[in-house]
Amino acid sequence: MTLKSLVWNELRERPWSVVSSSIAILLGVAALVAIRHVTVHSEQEVSRQLSSLGANILILPRDASLQNYYAADRNGQTLPEEHVSEVLLAGLPGVEKVSPKLSMPAKMGGLDVTLTGILPQSEFTAQAAWQTAAMFTPNRHEGCTKASHGPSDVDGTPESLNTSRSIDSLAKDQVVLGADVAERSAFSDGDTVEMLGGKFTVLGTLSRTGTVDDSRVFAHLHTVQDLAKTGEVCSAIEIIGCCEDAAGDLVPELSKLLPNTRIVTVSQVLQTQVGVNRLMGGTSWFVLGILVVVGGASLATAMAANVRERRREIGTLMAIGATPGFVLRLFLMKALILGVVAGTVGCLLGLVTAIIAGPQWAGVAIMPLWSLSLVAIVAATGIAVAAAYFPARHAAKLDPCSCFQEV
Repeated sequence: MTLKSLVWNELRERPWSVVSSSIAILLGVAALVAIRHVTVHSEQEVSRQLSSLGANILILPRDASLQNYYAADRNGQTLPEEHVSEVLLAGLPGVEKVSPKLSMPAKMGGLDVTLTGILPQSEFTAQAAWQTAAMFTPNRHEGCTKASHGPSDVDGTPESLNTSRSIDSLAKDQVVLGADVAERSAFSDGDTVEMLGGKFTVLGTLSRTGTVDDSRVFAHLHTVQDLAKTGEVCSAIEIIGCCEDAAGDLVPELSKLLPNTRIVTVSQVLQTQVGVNRLMGGTSWFVLGILVVVGGASLATAMAANVRERRREIGTLMAIGATPGFVLRLFLMKALILGVVAGTVGCLLGLVTAIIAGPQWAGVAIMPLWSLSLVAIVAATGIAVAAAYFPARHAAKLDPCSCFQEV
């Protein structure tokens, strides 16, 4: 008989032994896959919500009053624009976007508006030092997008000001109108407007957000600085920070870096969900430990019992010419099959559980993470083979003569 046929006959003739020896691994993989799916998707949802809110950290002048988070840059006070370079060159983990803004009152066609100077992300690309800092900024969390200070696909249109609080490219003679400004002024794309003695072309109009941005006009930061003769200053520096860091160490680090400024954050909104994510992340590591210890011990015990029960069969095989290596491979192949089957079934069970329970556990929809599932199956298989190695090695060293003695 071949090695494959022997393994198949063993699995077919002792199905309950197969199930009992692999049940711990199956359940461990199911729990691990379910928890990790929910955790990863929950982290991604927190990151998505942060992106929809815009900046979650504001750097303001020390004496700035804060009456409204997103109107905090209209306080009339300023801080040096060079703080942007200090933040980027510090390489703080979790800093994904940095956007300095200078806001001041202006008139546009007889209409009172807030003119807000912004620095397009293409300006960051032009600064070699800033790009070097971006390349080496640590990114530690699965649920967060890759840290980047340069332009991205979502920054290519004026509408990105509503989502990522930044825009890829904005010429020094172009402006973007908020929804209320466009509606009240009747200006549209391509029209020419005049503010602070400068002429601008309307690049685009933002959709309504229900925030103070609806009543703003956005222009290039350096153009606003020149027209207002303020020098290289800004009213606020907006930062989009990774969810974990925004709710944790990033704000204290920024406070140390810029001690003469006021750091404001919406991290309180994130604390509950981030705390749940951390708890579930820690639980997944605990489950992994249970899988390794309990699953491995269970399979090793089952394999050792199987070796004792089959001493006569092993002795017969060795008596008719089976080598110790053949016997070793016999048990290891059985463990390999058990690991693959238990890992696959456990992975599917965990995935179904996550899809069904994810909306109730964390309020997020779950999509399969195939790379995570593959890693879980490989881990289960590795644990099964490792657990079976010593019982298999013991079987390979049995003396055929002693196997036929009455025990």
